[in-house]
Amino acid sequence: MKDVNGIQWYTDVRDIKNVKQLLNESCELYADRPAFWIKKFKGDEYHPITYDMLKHDVEAIGTKMLDMGLSGKRIAVMGQGCYEWFVTYLAVMNGVGVVVPVDKELEADAVENILKTSESSTIFYTSSESKKIDKISGLDIKVKMEFYGDRISADEPFVYQEEEGQICWRQMLKEGYELVENGAADYMQREIDDDAMSVLLFTSGTTGIPKGVMLSHANIAANVMQISWMEEIKPDDLTLSVLPIHHTYESTGTLLFLFRGASIAYSEGLKHISKNMLEVHNTFFIAVPLLLETVYKRIWKQAKKQGKDKILRKAIAANNKARSIGINIGKVLFKSIQSQLGGRLRMVVSGASAISPEIVRGFDDLGIRIVTGYGLTETAPMIVAVPSFSDKHYKKAGSVGICVKTGEIKINDPDESGIGEVWYRGPNVMLGYYNMPELTAETIQDGWFKTGDLGFMDNEGWLYLTGRKKNVIVTKTGENVYPEEIEEIIRENPYISDCMVYPLSRNNEEIVAVQVLPDEEEIKESFGEMMAEDELYKFIKDIISEINGTLPNYKMMRDVTVRKDDFVRTTTKKIKRQDNM
Repeated sequence: MKDVNGIQWYTDVRDIKNVKQLLNESCELYADRPAFWIKKFKGDEYHPITYDMLKHDVEAIGTKMLDMGLSGKRIAVMGQGCYEWFVTYLAVMNGVGVVVPVDKELEADAVENILKTSESSTIFYTSSESKKIDKISGLDIKVKMEFYGDRISADEPFVYQEEEGQICWRQMLKEGYELVENGAADYMQREIDDDAMSVLLFTSGTTGIPKGVMLSHANIAANVMQISWMEEIKPDDLTLSVLPIHHTYESTGTLLFLFRGASIAYSEGLKHISKNMLEVHNTFFIAVPLLLETVYKRIWKQAKKQGKDKILRKAIAANNKARSIGINIGKVLFKSIQSQLGGRLRMVVSGASAISPEIVRGFDDLGIRIVTGYGLTETAPMIVAVPSFSDKHYKKAGSVGICVKTGEIKINDPDESGIGEVWYRGPNVMLGYYNMPELTAETIQDGWFKTGDLGFMDNEGWLYLTGRKKNVIVTKTGENVYPEEIEEIIRENPYISDCMVYPLSRNNEEIVAVQVLPDEEEIKESFGEMMAEDELYKFIKDIISEINGTLPNYKMMRDVTVRKDDFVRTTTKKIKRQDNM
């Protein structure tokens, strides 16, 4: 590591200009190592896909795309996280055209709107999305990708079955290999324009005109290097992919692992995460706070059920005392817990939304380190992270970290508490919003990207987020209330699964209100049965009243709603505030 501005960045990071260079170099450096782990069918064991095989698969699909006349086209890709999805993603951006990742959770009309806005007449999709695709008009080419691969070696026969009106991905791959074997080399010889739009990703706007983020190879390559300078990833590392694959948090994370010669295994779904972790023994886990909070609660719930919670607390206290003098016996003390998570897990990356400091410290107490990060689709995505080489992560658990090496953070127009809008400048800032020059000019000023998030920085340059600018509640006395700050306190209660603090108009003024989602499982376990509706409301209201007693008067919640159903959420499990009011 090298000391730069007082920070010990990792130095074994190659310089890359684009994703094609990233892939070609990694496939040369790590040719025989596994790049991906896939299942041939449900219930099968994981099989490796080597870097060499990955490179040839990408080239075959890319070559066939050119043969189909797709050069320079916008090509959409949608579906479950799988090897075929990512090969398609790489093939398009590394020599065919512009890839348009689409959220599989969108309804058919919203997908159709994005396809029209992006001018995409070709879509690659996994089998799970077939019914949705059948409802969409205006598509010239539809390519169905199988979720479970039927081939683990270039020598094995291809198995495919085409249906009317669609092309099979496996057949495309077969024909692509045949074209390459017969001398087709145009795809491999194509040069990349590092600064041109290569990814068009829509972050919002399912009706009207969607907001599309334009990212270049240079944006993505810069962010891969930025994260590599901060986080230690080795060739023998393996991550289990569980997040929506269309999101930059997941796609850039996958490229990061490929850049470092590590490997990726795709989970079979949220219900199968625990089983898949035991199968692949992953060392890394990229997750969102809600998932980590669920896992953490489950660990303590199981310990309590087995009557081992007091023993666990004593073990944590003993290990923390030993760690204070440089001795860590966590792997021995918490072996049974760590074995439930695959036995090799050494680091968890949490992003997409804020995570409770108690969860960060709680996992660390159990010998599993969580590094937090912060970013946006518009920045490809990471702009701030807790470095894996830092020893301050425990003390600064409420912080999202420090700025990436080649970027700058500033707090614009801070108030008396030092809180202001977070602005960022760096090589990973997007090209702009697609066909929205006015919004682009409004969002990017002199190279500074206005994140819309509020926060402050401590004297060591660590960033703390306080909430979204648009979510701030301004009381009649002019006080600012940051909903996320109060929500963090509420979520600490074991009987509350999740919550949303928001403004509510009453008697011509805005009051602070809250919607609460009870943790029914915890309530049943503690009280023997689920409470009646009126009893549950009083129980939750009493909890909120108790929390109100710890808050200043202007922050107190004056209205309480107890939800029967979960909140409407994004694919990264963040609450959609406007959709829940």
